[in-house]
Amino acid sequence: MTSQKVLVSDFDGTMTRHDFYKLALEHLLPRDVPDYWAQYRAGEITHFEALRLYFASIRKSEAEVLEVVHQMQLDERLSQALHQLGEAGWRVVIASAGCHWYMSHLLQGLEQKLEIHANPGRFVEGQGLLMELPWESPYFSSELGIDKLGVVRKQVDQGLVVAFAGDGFPDIEPARIVPDDLRFARGDLAGQFAREGLPYRSFENWSQVAGYLSNHA
Repeated sequence: MTSQKVLVSDFDGTMTRHDFYKLALEHLLPRDVPDYWAQYRAGEITHFEALRLYFASIRKSEAEVLEVVHQMQLDERLSQALHQLGEAGWRVVIASAGCHWYMSHLLQGLEQKLEIHANPGRFVEGQGLLMELPWESPYFSSELGIDKLGVVRKQVDQGLVVAFAGDGFPDIEPARIVPDDLRFARGDLAGQFAREGLPYRSFENWSQVAGYLSNHA
């Protein structure tokens, strides 16, 4: 039977404690790397292009990069939380503007198979993490790679009960269109909604979101 309840979730900083790009800036990139975020904020390049350029500037070995990937700290109760959600009738969809490459490494031991919409990529020694636009995705976005709003809207349009969890500015629009009590936010996303006075449920780790949905929704 098809689930009638769907949790659409961001990955970096939501299912993990830290964002990969922030860890990369601190541990993997040369000090003289250009400020691509400033170029993005100035409207000179897209959000996707800023991330792509940062990731392509990595000159560490794959082993060193994977060490940093694991510093993202995936929620240690993730498998339990997914089982709990499944028992309560919830399906989980990941919608991310990040790269599928590091997500697959973090999730490879997971028993459950998740629906993931993220930017494809591969690591090449001497060339860095080469992230590409997801040209074949039904949720293609030239700005982010993945149109998170489109992912959420499809579930809503199908008449499903939809919850959303995120932490960043790209999560603002998709989070707006779910019910107030099914909107979960931390970090920059929570700060934005607090400024707007828009209701949301705060969380520290992803398993708290799963616990609430399993018991209350």
